[in-house]
Amino acid sequence: MPRRAAPWRFVVVVALLAIVSAGFAALCYAHGWTLYYGDAQAHLDNARRIIDSRTPGYYQIGTAWLPLPQVLMLPLVWNMRLWQTGIAGVVPSAICFVLAGSFLWLSARRAFQNEAAAWGALLVFALNPNLLYLQSTPMTEPMFFGALMAVLYFTLRYAEEQSRGALICAAFASLAASLTRYEGWFLIPFTAGYVLLVSRERRIQRAFLFGIIASAGPIWWLAHNGWVYGNALEWLNGPGSPKGIEGAHKHPGDHDWGLAGLYFRTAARDVIGAAPFVIAGLGLVGVMWRRAFWPCALLLLPPVFYIWSIHSGSIPIHVPELWPHSYYNTRYGLAALPLLAFCAGGLVLCAPKFRPAAALVVALAAAVPWLISPKPGAWLCWKESQVNSVDRRAWTAEAAAFLAREYRGGGILASSGDVTGIFCRAGIPLRDTLNDGNYPEWSLAVDAPTPLLNEQWAVAQAGDTVSRTVARSRRYVLWRRIVAGSSPAIEIWRRR
Repeated sequence: MPRRAAPWRFVVVVALLAIVSAGFAALCYAHGWTLYYGDAQAHLDNARRIIDSRTPGYYQIGTAWLPLPQVLMLPLVWNMRLWQTGIAGVVPSAICFVLAGSFLWLSARRAFQNEAAAWGALLVFALNPNLLYLQSTPMTEPMFFGALMAVLYFTLRYAEEQSRGALICAAFASLAASLTRYEGWFLIPFTAGYVLLVSRERRIQRAFLFGIIASAGPIWWLAHNGWVYGNALEWLNGPGSPKGIEGAHKHPGDHDWGLAGLYFRTAARDVIGAAPFVIAGLGLVGVMWRRAFWPCALLLLPPVFYIWSIHSGSIPIHVPELWPHSYYNTRYGLAALPLLAFCAGGLVLCAPKFRPAAALVVALAAAVPWLISPKPGAWLCWKESQVNSVDRRAWTAEAAAFLAREYRGGGILASSGDVTGIFCRAGIPLRDTLNDGNYPEWSLAVDAPTPLLNEQWAVAQAGDTVSRTVARSRRYVLWRRIVAGSSPAIEIWRRR
């Protein structure tokens, strides 16, 4: 192991990551891209519901999406301006990006015993424009990467030092990953197995200690779903789960390993670029030389999880060059970026006398395709968010402008989902709305044979539960109908 890095070097890493993160987030904010992703708006709104709702509190955590990203937004999302602009979700996402890069640098330095290799890995990771775009939005991938890289660093440190503190830190990092994205669940048994393998004493006890802390997240989530929804697997097979959304439709790759691998690696190539794959392949020489097998094994798990999910978990990925020639979940391809970035550091080791220059060459080689075409249209994640949000952004803006002008209190019966973005844009507190997360008042208003509707307004998508309910009640007049593209019309009703 090389001598311990001077603290100022690590400070430089953190400072540079923070500057890149803040600069890219400012760029996205200035161009209005922060909330292009429908999921970004939804994560933000779900966090807001916990503190601003007819029924605020624990039951607003919901299901399907794991809770930690929303919890991290709570310190800021209470502020109306930070909620409306999305900054309440950008800040934790950007912080986690900085943490991910910092822990990757520390991990690569420890595994390769070389600082130039660590810089090569960091630059390939941190200069990817698709990742930089996601960390500029309230999306969860950067948060997961932060936890994943912390697991990597602390397990490497534990293997070397056998420190109980490092083991506990690794366990809590794994717990954070398991409360952020479901691939975090997939990591737990493999990481516990690694702890069992590298422990020099009390192997079973230490692996058990890691496992019990890391597994607390999945255990609690199953209990939460069982208590709130009466189904411990509501997140897996409930109406809001991927299976519930997909229904009887089958996506490419469903129960076909070959197609599942094809769609994932195509998405990965498109969002990461072809060059890092070549660089990483060559870098395996350095990885083998330093015997850095555990980092590669750990960082390979998220890509394996996604291929498995495409095959068996109702998780589709659509890319433009493959049928159905559309954009959907392209960001999942970024799951391969940490692995490729780490292996890129291995290539730096192959130039013993020129390693600092090799790190720069590796970074430039990975970034050249993005530098040649610096426009956001070349960033697949940005393109997906832009293409898929055209209609939603149009009707959100028109409906929000109307309500901001006309709504003066009295309550709003509202559909959930994308419609909530209208109230965010209009600056209407969610406690003014009644939606399907507000029980038992929602059931009395919608499910009763004679709906008990007291709200002055209703906002719905044509044909949904709210639309059918207000039409059946005959107490409301359709005040405004907004059509944008091929999306269902937005209906704004007013009580007679």
